[in-house]
Amino acid sequence: MDATAWDERYRGAELIWGIAPNRWVAQEVSDLPPGRALDLACGEGRNALWLAGRGWRVTAVDFSPVAIEKARRLQTGTDSHVRWICADVLDYRTDEEIDLALLCYLQLPAAERRIAVRSAAERLAAGGVLLVIGHDSANLEHGHGGPQDPSVLFTAGDVAADLEGTGLVVERAEAVLRAVDGAPRPAIDALLRATRPAGT
Repeated sequence: MDATAWDERYRGAELIWGIAPNRWVAQEVSDLPPGRALDLACGEGRNALWLAGRGWRVTAVDFSPVAIEKARRLQTGTDSHVRWICADVLDYRTDEEIDLALLCYLQLPAAERRIAVRSAAERLAAGGVLLVIGHDSANLEHGHGGPQDPSVLFTAGDVAADLEGTGLVVERAEAVLRAVDGAPRPAIDALLRATRPAGT
């Protein structure tokens, strides 16, 4: 889907994803000390706003101006440390070193996913964390919901391969089950967490 299609989808509902952070983001990030975060494909901003509310300084990027505008409207004084940027994540670059890079359900073909993942990894400061979450390839046949195009699905192992040569250390790379209200079976997500070792 291009930005125009996503604009239409975001216009059609009050909040597509809700206001609470993604469960895997909350689980993997809760123990990290606040720093500088980059949220790529931020959508309506639920993860960025949650991070900001915990003291993070966040740059949130999405190519849908409708999503960015909705995110701005949700922002309050307590989570004001978010800089919203309307841009394609494949083109966006920053010179700032970051402590957390988040790619949450950014479903792209393999070559484009590799560009986004490696670009985010390059900006990680020593000790920084990269967290990639998405619809797992197995979800198409064995899970619930998510894209029906296999070319944009991936495994945690695929993302680990994307990171080869970046110097990051993969701490967790696996498929995880996410219960979906009213669904006969859980969704299957791919989750990868990697860090840049100190001194690299």
